[in-house]
Amino acid sequence: MSKVQEFIYNNDLQWQATFSAKTDKYDYAYRGSLIITPGKVLSADKQLPPKATTTQTVLVSDSDTIDFLACELETLDFFEPFVDKYKELLSPKGLYILFVTDLDGNGKFTYEGITFNMFALDESSVWNELVDHADLSKGDLKKMSAEEKIDTVFDEIKSTPLRISDKTYEEVKALQNASKGKTLFGAV
Repeated sequence: MSKVQEFIYNNDLQWQATFSAKTDKYDYAYRGSLIITPGKVLSADKQLPPKATTTQTVLVSDSDTIDFLACELETLDFFEPFVDKYKELLSPKGLYILFVTDLDGNGKFTYEGITFNMFALDESSVWNELVDHADLSKGDLKKMSAEEKIDTVFDEIKSTPLRISDKTYEEVKALQNASKGKTLFGAV
């Protein structure tokens, strides 16, 4: 078991995982949500859902740290608690792409020695954004296994320059808007 997988499992941080295993190329990959702030424990066998999570998470590790992480944060307010929770797994060499629902702009910045690429996310999904940034088409991925899809997207995105301007963390925080959450369309 990789150190990253061990950390996630030992701290009960997985939430609604759709994939959590070794891939053909990498020691560990994960798709699902990761807990930032757990829900209140009601009893030994009952706990409320998490108060804060990373959603639509795609994570790849081939070392003792997270080499690649892309996820959605419902609000920029979750960013600092996320870093606090996972900082022992983050590396200055990692590629971290965060899509934030309540941002009105994009920015690449360094926080606690780690570089983060932060994009506004409105009506799309993390996966679709990654496929676009990696310059892939959904047809390229259609007949692949879950492992192959993760490997392919990571391999492509790590060699693709992201079109994002450098900012300070304070400049990115100034891009946070007052609305919380996504706008829902259609039948609810």
